[in-house]
Amino acid sequence: MHKSHLIAILLSVTLMSCNTDKSKTNPNVQISAQNESEADTLTKHLKSFKSDLPTIGLLMYDGVLQSEVVAASDVFSKPSEDGKQLFNVVTIGQSEKPITTEEGLRFLPDYTFEDCPKLDALFVPSAYDMYAQVHNENIVDFIRERNNETQYVVSNCAGAQLIGASGIADGKKIVTWIGGGEQLQKDYPNLKVQDDSSVTYVEDGKFLSSNGNLASYVSALELSEKMTSRQHREFVESYLYLDRLQEWKKE
Repeated sequence: MHKSHLIAILLSVTLMSCNTDKSKTNPNVQISAQNESEADTLTKHLKSFKSDLPTIGLLMYDGVLQSEVVAASDVFSKPSEDGKQLFNVVTIGQSEKPITTEEGLRFLPDYTFEDCPKLDALFVPSAYDMYAQVHNENIVDFIRERNNETQYVVSNCAGAQLIGASGIADGKKIVTWIGGGEQLQKDYPNLKVQDDSSVTYVEDGKFLSSNGNLASYVSALELSEKMTSRQHREFVESYLYLDRLQEWKKE
């Protein structure tokens, strides 16, 4: 082959290569597209804080039972049947540090005790060992102070001990984890502790309580109905497939 012909062929191949879609060969373009996709996904799932909506606060601390945080989040984050956001759902920790649950998941609080917005309802969860929480004055004071602004305070499981320590529900009915009622009554004689062997959920004025764990869905659904309607509660229950748990079938 003539040398000039060879040079012409090489130039032609080079030009074609340069005009090829660079997004297929340039790793920087691929990374940029991936980052945009991830940003879009994150934005899609973030729910903006709307000052005109009621705010549900979920207290968290190290060792918390994650089901008691997730249950309230599950229920109150669901939209209306026509897709509208009904509540702000925020998590609250003593500091900005991630919370490690009893089961090992790590949650990052939305707010701290200092910058937490006004709450319409506060959920107080439990841990298997409540000694550290009950003796943490920052947590107890936070519950006591927020009780002055909330319409409702909900305790699940041994979260009732924090309610007792705060003194906000003295003279009110309350229930705790199955087997914990006797000790709760001894520790906080001003509470009207109900029989946890037969009672799952209790409501007395603004104070709601349950046995905790998955029974935390009961207290969340009951409060959801009080703050919206029976129709919306049933919609949320269907959204969560709760009927499948209530009517368990195996082929």
